[in-house]
Amino acid sequence: MDTLDIAFAEARRFLNSLGTRPVAARGTADEMRLPLPAQFPERGMPANDVVRAIAAAAEPGLTGNAGGRFFAWVKGGALPSALAADILCSAWDQNAVLASTSPAGAVLEEVAGRFLLDALRLPTDASYAFVTGCQMAHATALAAARHAVLEQKGWDVEAKGLQGAPAIRVLANAHHHSSVTRALRLLGLGSDCIVPLSGDRPGLVGPEVLRAALAEAPDAPTIVILNAGDLNIGACDDFSTLCPIAQAAGAWVHVDGAFGLWANASPRLSALVAGVERADSWATDGHKWLNTPYDCGMAITRHASAHIAAMRMTAAYLTNGGPVRDPMDFTPEWSRRARAIPALAALMELGRDGLAAMIERCCDHAAAIYDGICKLEGATGIARPTMNQGLVRFDAKDGANISDAVIASINASGEAFLSGGSWNGERVMRISVCGWNTNANDVARTVAAARHALSDMR
Repeated sequence: MDTLDIAFAEARRFLNSLGTRPVAARGTADEMRLPLPAQFPERGMPANDVVRAIAAAAEPGLTGNAGGRFFAWVKGGALPSALAADILCSAWDQNAVLASTSPAGAVLEEVAGRFLLDALRLPTDASYAFVTGCQMAHATALAAARHAVLEQKGWDVEAKGLQGAPAIRVLANAHHHSSVTRALRLLGLGSDCIVPLSGDRPGLVGPEVLRAALAEAPDAPTIVILNAGDLNIGACDDFSTLCPIAQAAGAWVHVDGAFGLWANASPRLSALVAGVERADSWATDGHKWLNTPYDCGMAITRHASAHIAAMRMTAAYLTNGGPVRDPMDFTPEWSRRARAIPALAALMELGRDGLAAMIERCCDHAAAIYDGICKLEGATGIARPTMNQGLVRFDAKDGANISDAVIASINASGEAFLSGGSWNGERVMRISVCGWNTNANDVARTVAAARHALSDMR
């Protein structure tokens, strides 16, 4: 049997099991190590045996996030075309860094970027980069922001670095994701540069709060970071109001749209992110709501010159792509797989109508799970989904918070997988629906699992 045939057979077996296998991984670390050599082999193994051993080792440790009942964190599955295209990418093994190293990788990335901007309703002349995930999308976009705000002050950060540079202030939604903080650390700005901003409504920056913060240091190079989809409740900042305020003060506006930016692809939900196209840069993930395989993040900026200035690197042995866009001019990587191709496949498979329908369907399922669970005795709704994120608290009869115990029981049942979090100082369960194949039966099974978990504890 051919080695690839074995791999495909194992992949099909796993995918076909998603409807019945426990969503949570059940194996121990020792069980996963057992099929593998205890030491580095003295002699090489036949390729077929290697694939079988690795598949056996992975099996007890695989989670079912590719299925329809994974609601922990924000993880999509992989659309059929995107998964198949990803397999092709591995087989082709292209280094999609330059048009000269992979003409196919460069040209197909151009098409994917054009479709991406159209799908997200962002400026058609914006620049884009396909990176590993939203973490590196933040780092890429914020590197462009760093260039731009320091260039305004006459400082060439790419040549001179940050030593002696004007200090950059970052005014960020107080509910910003930790990946934003790490991106700022990677860029040498440090977490102490962040000034957290809040407002009158949970998870949102208030206009007067932003104005006051900008006025505190009007001459400082400033980056403002807003949210399109808060991690806990899916809250989106008022971009139509906040972007003009920040930009009038000379600030660069960056949007963390890891999943929430995709709401702009839905006519029904786009009002939640109205005005998001006014920002200067955006970061999002394909392996969240576009349902591509890992890893696929996107960094987008409306200022291509700043983006290129922050990323471009040249060497005598490199060949310029000429009329074809060189991906390396926009990404922080030299060697990189052609990750834009699965994204292109997903966008083509869905189309504008299919993408909108998938996003709306996920939001409807999130609300249905929330509503179903909140009807149970001992469950209290904290935040009903306005998008695809919701929060629920569970209490024992004596009033004790048992949210973590209920989550653990649901996950142990194998029926669904959810995660916990903290909101206003109390433990809660997060509901996050992002998978293309979640259906009404998955919703019913999840609510039933919560019912069983609560009945065992009250």
